[in-house]
Amino acid sequence: MIKGIDDFKNVFFIGIAGTGMSAIAQYLAGIEKNVSGSDRYFKEGEPNDTKEKLIAEGINCFIQNGEGITTATDLVVVSTAIEDTVAEVQKAKQLNIPILKRSEVLALIAKSKKTIAIGGTSGKSTTSAMLFDILTVASLDPGIISGAGLISVIKEGKIGNAKVGKGDPMAIGWLVIEADESDGSIVQYHPEVGLLLNIDKDHQEIGELMEIFGTFKKNTQQLFVVNQSNALAKKLSVNADNDFTTDSNTAAGYKATCFRQNGLTISFYINGTQFSLNTVGKLNMENALAATAVANQLGVDLPTCAAALKKYEGIYRRHQVLGQKNGVWLIDDYAHNPVKCARSIEACQPIAKKVIAWFQPHGYGPTRFLRNDFVKEIAAVLRPQDEIWMSEIFYAGGTAVKDISANDLINDIKALGKNAFFTEDRNNFLTAVRPHLTNDCVLLLMGARDPGLEKFGKEIWEKL
Repeated sequence: MIKGIDDFKNVFFIGIAGTGMSAIAQYLAGIEKNVSGSDRYFKEGEPNDTKEKLIAEGINCFIQNGEGITTATDLVVVSTAIEDTVAEVQKAKQLNIPILKRSEVLALIAKSKKTIAIGGTSGKSTTSAMLFDILTVASLDPGIISGAGLISVIKEGKIGNAKVGKGDPMAIGWLVIEADESDGSIVQYHPEVGLLLNIDKDHQEIGELMEIFGTFKKNTQQLFVVNQSNALAKKLSVNADNDFTTDSNTAAGYKATCFRQNGLTISFYINGTQFSLNTVGKLNMENALAATAVANQLGVDLPTCAAALKKYEGIYRRHQVLGQKNGVWLIDDYAHNPVKCARSIEACQPIAKKVIAWFQPHGYGPTRFLRNDFVKEIAAVLRPQDEIWMSEIFYAGGTAVKDISANDLINDIKALGKNAFFTEDRNNFLTAVRPHLTNDCVLLLMGARDPGLEKFGKEIWEKL
């Protein structure tokens, strides 16, 4: 029976290249566990950047054929995407090796540290990175397990989504983690500090989300911090003095005011202290405010928070600026639910006169579930000169009823009088959109879950 991280030494990850899986694998390797894993994207003789970076961390990587699991394996970890029919799962069962889901292992890690869990339907990765940077500058040497790579850590030659912090003796080692609501795993954590950024319709109906985040609130041990600007999150507030807001008419202990965006830089004040970040959008002001509210209540003064965030370098595929060519800014973003897509488009509008956004929905079920919300949110933010383009829904395999197309969403948006276009194969997108580009526009790429999106963004940049 695995009840804690001291109960195993040799651990094997099935699907180790996934963002959530690789983060935990690297963290465990960093605390001297013997880590190995396989992935369907690892092919004999084919280069794989993730594989190479895992190997550099001392993690043994295998093709997904079962050879990496042996009688010496103490624990096998699977993601929610790994089904019981996978041969490696069957081998683990034959050898009577305990099998845990990624979230269960993260819960074991969190239990071993003083944990700050970041929850909400958007902004978790960004806020986690910002808070990690603040605590680092404050010499608290935190650890982080994130859903996206921090650019500052990627520059060290790493994947960037995990780091083991030694921790200041007085802080007893803070660990910042993302608490995911999409699979309900957020209810497994009992953090010292819980941060709730927002609640918007995403993977579940609002009623289900309120119940999940309500449990997150109950499980938080010491400090629970809520975004008072979000009507649903506000309902779960414990103490407004602990909370934050961007709404001038709402009372909270931490308030952001005087927002300004100048190109690719934003500035604002938090409780009288000026902040400036090299990023875009009001949503990032809100993320910075959230990180600051938590850090300040952990003893970090506001000027230190501001100094840390001034050097914030961003995270992978979260409004990541790939560059500018011929007057066109190319920006890559992980936005994938209705509110995220709308806020992403909105954040790009102050940069140029025209925004052309491309979006690839993922999953037929989620797209069907959120169809009306996508149409409503995206149509509402498009200016007369802006455009939305979509390519066909990303299909990751498995059983799915393919009774909806991204073109259905495009036709719905077009019916509302907006500029909307469908290019079924994304490889044809640049050719189709090129006549629409101007010498003062943003080309925004949005999408999630598809591991090919990074390569797609690079290809667009090369051919732009």
